[in-house]
Order: sequence, then C-alpha cells, then structure tokens
Amino acid sequence: MATPDTTQTRRASSSPAPARRWPEWAPAAAAASGAVYAAVEVTWAVTGTTVPFTPHIRYAPAFQLLLAGLAVAAAVACRHTTGRRPGGADRTAVGATLVLSLPVFGLGAASLPAYVVTLAAGSGLESATGSAQVLLSALLTAALALVALAYRRRLTGRCPRCGRKHTGGHDAPLVHPAATTAPRRTRRLAYLLMCGLLPWAGVKTVWTLGGDALGITAEKWKESNAGGSEVAKALAEVGIDFTVLAAGLGLFLLAGLLHPWGQVFPRWTLFLSGRRVPRLLPLIPAWPTALGLSVYGVFLVVYAPLAALGVLPAPRLDADLGATLSGTLWLAAFGGTAFGGLGFALLTAARSYAARTRPVCATSPA
Repeated sequence: MATPDTTQTRRASSSPAPARRWPEWAPAAAAASGAVYAAVEVTWAVTGTTVPFTPHIRYAPAFQLLLAGLAVAAAVACRHTTGRRPGGADRTAVGATLVLSLPVFGLGAASLPAYVVTLAAGSGLESATGSAQVLLSALLTAALALVALAYRRRLTGRCPRCGRKHTGGHDAPLVHPAATTAPRRTRRLAYLLMCGLLPWAGVKTVWTLGGDALGITAEKWKESNAGGSEVAKALAEVGIDFTVLAAGLGLFLLAGLLHPWGQVFPRWTLFLSGRRVPRLLPLIPAWPTALGLSVYGVFLVVYAPLAALGVLPAPRLDADLGATLSGTLWLAAFGGTAFGGLGFALLTAARSYAARTRPVCATSPA
C-alpha cells in the first residue's frame, strides 16, 4: 500500500501564501479609511473642535456630520465591489456613491501640496486639525480611487489588476514595458502649460532681488516675510523665493514623468543606476499635487477677473505690504496661471506616464 509523501506534504503546507494583489486589499483599506475618517469627523463635531477649511473659514459641525455619513456610505459601497458582478439597484447605488464621494473627499485634500511646502520650508503647521483633515481626506481619496478603478474594470470584464482582458485570475507575474518618452503632443502640451509659471515666478524673483513689482516694494515684501523659517530667509538672501524653488521641484517631477529617466534610474543616481523606477514613486506625489494645484489655480484664474468686475467680493488688502487692489488681483491671476499651469501639466504628464508604464499580467495577450 502506497504511503503519502509526508515530506512533500510538509513542504507544500509550509510554502508561503501568495501575496494579496491590490484589487483584493483595496476595498478593505478604503472601508477602514472611511471608518476612521467618519469617527474623527464625528468626534470633532460633537466636541466643537475647530477645523479650518481656509484660514478664515472653519468646517461647520453639521457639515462634518454630513461628511462622516458620506464616508460611512463609501465604506459600505467599497465592501460591495468585490465578488460577483452586482446588477440593477446595487450596481447603481455603488457607482453613484463612488462618483459622489471621490470629488468631495478629493476637494478636501486639495490643499495637501500647500501643507507639504509649508513643512518643507520649516514653518511648521498652521493648524494640527486642518492638516489632519487634509491627510485623512487624501488617504481616503487614494483608497477610493483604487476601488473605483478595479470596480470599473470588473464591470467591463477586464482584469482588475492590469486592465486587460485575459483568462485566469490576476495572480500571474507582471510584465513591465520598456522605458519610453511621452508622445510629442503630450510633451508640447505639458511645456506650454508650464509657461504659466513665468509671470508669477518673475514677480517673486524681482522682489527677492530687491526690485519693485505690482505696487509692492522689495522692502515691504521682505518685512512681510520676516516671520518665515530660517530656510526661506536664507534662500531669499540669495534671490530665491522658496515657493519658486518648490515649483522647480515640480518641474523636475514633470520632466521625469515625460522622459525615460523617470522609468529607469539614470547614471547620476549611482548604485540605483539602471534599475527600474517603482511605478508609484513619481505617481504618488504627482497625482495629489496635480489635483490640488489645478483646483486652486482654476479658482484664482476665475476669481481675479470677477473680483475686478465687482461680481465677487474684493480680496483683503495687506496693509503691511501696502498692496493696491489692482496689484493684489494681478498677483492672484499670476498665481492662478502658475498653480493651474503646473497642475494641469502634471496631470497631463502623469496620465501619459501611467499609461506608458502600466504593467500587464503575464497571461495577458500582447
């Protein structure tokens, strides 16, 4: 009588379980993020904690409870995106919840780049609750975006992991494409949008170099920034505005998204040279930065002319700067073209990068 091979059985039982793919863990992560978000919002609303939306506007407790309810609804919807394909009312409810919640929480995370720049400048946090609100919104938005992507692919009969139609599951190894340059049309559009930085960066540079612009003198500008961090002060002494430097880092990220060295580490990265760049390494900072800058830029571009025409309330004038209404509105318009231009350029480049670097399952047909 044949005896079972206990050695082979032990080896099979002790072999590590296959790693869970992101379409499998994303719904649970989104549900957990929604639950945490809702709990924090309810706590703040009940205790009357001040959570700033802008420097002069705070979240109303009733609105916080509304956000908490939407987060709970999104968490429940995410748990219904896996398994068999829903139909009828279930499919409509899940889709509508994701479509509604994504822009709401995405708008709450729009100021994330501003918080990052403030921290990088060494200026600290203006509001702990405000930064926590933005961070929670960003995490929930990212998780919901993954769930929505996988859910849409399932509904169309595609692999939720790679987006291709193929037989079998999504446990096969991934095949990464070769490094490529973005199409010429994409590069031209990104470079054109990038030119929106020039008026704003030019004005900031004139001030830091000691010149006058938009009715504001360099002395007044330096006095208004006297309370900034030591890093910002040191850069200003050599004619570099910290926000212009941050925009320069954005341009560096943009170039990496458009060219092959953003997919394979170049020679100047020393021991990393020749290795494949993790796909999410540039996309994680690119997507939230692009979305935040785009929303803020569009707001400023629309607000400046409407305020000049008297349709919207005029901005508060900074008495310490001695700014005029026209100068303030021109600065807002320049900021809008700068932030919006860089934001939409990053969106264009990130979209191209995501498409060019998308790996496919090994079982997917070429």
